[in-house]
Amino acid sequence: MGGYLVESMAECHVESVAGLQRACFPEPFPAELLWQASHIRRHLSQFPGGQWVVQLDGQVVASCSNILCRESDWESHKPFHEIAGSLGLEGHVAGGTVLYGIDISVHPGHRRKGLARLLYQSRFGFVRFNKLDRYGTVCRMPGYSASGESDPTHYAELVVGGTLTDATLTPLLRMGLAYKGVIMEYMEDQESGSAGAILEWKP
Repeated sequence: MGGYLVESMAECHVESVAGLQRACFPEPFPAELLWQASHIRRHLSQFPGGQWVVQLDGQVVASCSNILCRESDWESHKPFHEIAGSLGLEGHVAGGTVLYGIDISVHPGHRRKGLARLLYQSRFGFVRFNKLDRYGTVCRMPGYSASGESDPTHYAELVVGGTLTDATLTPLLRMGLAYKGVIMEYMEDQESGSAGAILEWKP
């Protein structure tokens, strides 16, 4: 796709992946929630087969981080710090049956080129190949704070119904992820009202 290549993340990508973070998540997203190189190395040490990057001409322009979790943990819809453990993703459960998407980062200069879809294809392919139960994630809703809506759940429902468009939630719905509700106080995120939309995909 236009010279873009998806490959498994490796040590040689770590510094570039960490460098994407502030460009992809500008203020007011909290700086303390951005990956540092030490976090990315921890992700690789715990779950090397579950992290991917997109490169163009040898430059990392997008990445995604994931863990495995138990079905019971997915169904209980825990906040970020409980499901992930910390920014090092110590919540990863080897042998878990749900691939849980923690993060996807696409450099602003390479958006609207299908890179998120490429990364999601890798995620879905991993689920199929390993015969997992599902892919699940909790999605930011960065359009919420500027929408004038007073309730994140109502906002999400308006986006799902097509009345409103959200820069993050809308594209994921178009990729075939199913909306399953909202987690309040999922993580500190002013733009999303600290809430997140629960999404899943089953093979």
